[in-house]
Amino acid sequence: MAELFVGLMSGTSLDGVDGVLIDFSATPFSVCAHASAALAPALKAELLALNLPGTNELHRAALAANALMRVYAGVVAQLLSAASADASQITAIGAHGQTVRHQPQQFDGTGYTLQLANPALLAELTGIDVVADFRSRDVAAGGQGAPLVPVFHQAMFGKAGQTMAVLNIGGMANLTVLRPAQAEGVLGFDCGPGNALMDAWCQRHRGFPFDADGTWAASGQLHADLLKSMLNEPFFTLPPPKSTGRDLFNPNWLEFHLKGYDQVAPADVQATLTELTAASCANCVKTYGFASKELIVCGGGALNEHLMTRLQAHLPNTAVTDSDAHGLPSQQVEATAFAWLARKTIRREALNLKSITGTRGARVLGAIYPA
Repeated sequence: MAELFVGLMSGTSLDGVDGVLIDFSATPFSVCAHASAALAPALKAELLALNLPGTNELHRAALAANALMRVYAGVVAQLLSAASADASQITAIGAHGQTVRHQPQQFDGTGYTLQLANPALLAELTGIDVVADFRSRDVAAGGQGAPLVPVFHQAMFGKAGQTMAVLNIGGMANLTVLRPAQAEGVLGFDCGPGNALMDAWCQRHRGFPFDADGTWAASGQLHADLLKSMLNEPFFTLPPPKSTGRDLFNPNWLEFHLKGYDQVAPADVQATLTELTAASCANCVKTYGFASKELIVCGGGALNEHLMTRLQAHLPNTAVTDSDAHGLPSQQVEATAFAWLARKTIRREALNLKSITGTRGARVLGAIYPA
């Protein structure tokens, strides 16, 4: 008998919403349907703006959350249609929401993480139970609240007796190191910027939301001094557990590092930003990867051919492949992870993320909003 869950993800890259319909009744699970939807330019611009302080934020954030839930509901409708399924057959939706602030352990010792969502509205629109707010409990328990997907990476990609690494490149990049000691031996943390800075620079100078296949970056030349300046960011030398977001790596951060480099051609800046992502991620693999011979890349960054080439160049002794070669397309991994996490919540199964986020112990993550 089918055990159906929906997973919905809109990441820091803001390239849209990805959704999957998963049947967990068998091992391995099966993907019944995949759907995606772009964000309207006005909504994308508002979500970007809400990453920084501004006027009337509470009002604007509430309306943006409502608008995002309507996009989520549209993706759910696509999934149900593609799978010829009815809402009554779905156990729950795992909805990540849109991260606009991420400040764990800051200010008062606890800090916060904020994903814009209105799960009650999504439950109302779909007629399906919704599980949301996965990160807050981890932060409340002393953790970073991110990344959460390494435990799913272990379930999906882990191989008995083998150490391997999984690199998710969305707006930010995070690394999972899978070790034979199973879940408590999983290491995971944010590496730094993934696509966010590259996308912003491409939008500014080319008018495109991203650099398809990295062709623009490949046409430019690396600027070694600019790269060195950016790699001097203190975050890169912090030990895990650590997490980051647009609070740090945003256009203002880039503008700060571009001071004195006004004559650098835009294509050369793009090449250098691509190298920043490749180098910072590769450095994490070298430092914390326990000599992993295999690196599985997922997220939108896996579709950037030039970035994948640069990763392989930095890791000559590691086989760099995308997750498609391991049974799950790169654009479906995070959405599937949140379907998997929603199932854990519904079953009241605690996750031990101490080696990943630094939390004090195992906790059940997420809040349930009945249909």
